[in-house]
Amino acid sequence: MELEVINSKKKLTLSDEVFAKEFNEPLIHQVVTAYLATGRAGTQSQKTRAEVSGGGIKPWRQKGTGRARAGTIRSPIWRKGGVTFAAKPRSYKQKVNKKMYNVALRSILSELVRQERLAVVDAITLEKPKTKALLAQLAAWKLSDKVLIITESVEHNLYLAARNLPHVNVFDVTASLSDPVALVGAEKLLVTKEAMQKIEELLK
Repeated sequence: MELEVINSKKKLTLSDEVFAKEFNEPLIHQVVTAYLATGRAGTQSQKTRAEVSGGGIKPWRQKGTGRARAGTIRSPIWRKGGVTFAAKPRSYKQKVNKKMYNVALRSILSELVRQERLAVVDAITLEKPKTKALLAQLAAWKLSDKVLIITESVEHNLYLAARNLPHVNVFDVTASLSDPVALVGAEKLLVTKEAMQKIEELLK
């Protein structure tokens, strides 16, 4: 498979093992769900009837008052009582095997290529960290949507120029491959030639 390099007349040869896989929607859904679940704090904490302060004494005698039986004022059916099935801190982490994860990444990248949402450039260089200069480059390449720029290693000037743009994110290869949500959510992926070669090496 070959892909045009947008700021050059050359073409980049891509491995079919990585960029020509079938779209595996159930697996991608599983990987994305697991990624989002890992980000959950899981710090919620409520008190059971045993943990709420007070309620040690029986509020009134068992019989003869005409009122319903009660053993504690901290019963879950009472105001200021404990919670019946109290939520406790827990981990929402879901296990995804490395092999499955890599298959999902190949599937995502292949679908982006099929939908023409993945563009390759020789390099992205900015002499100064100017947002205006980056916008001019993106406009020249006809990229105005939500863009994820992937470079082999994040250049400082590029990072500073892009951080003021809400629709542009800059990742290095490692960060992009560890965030499937960013890959799926981007309207367009702009990847440097070196980064593409590194992605191919890691996912082969």
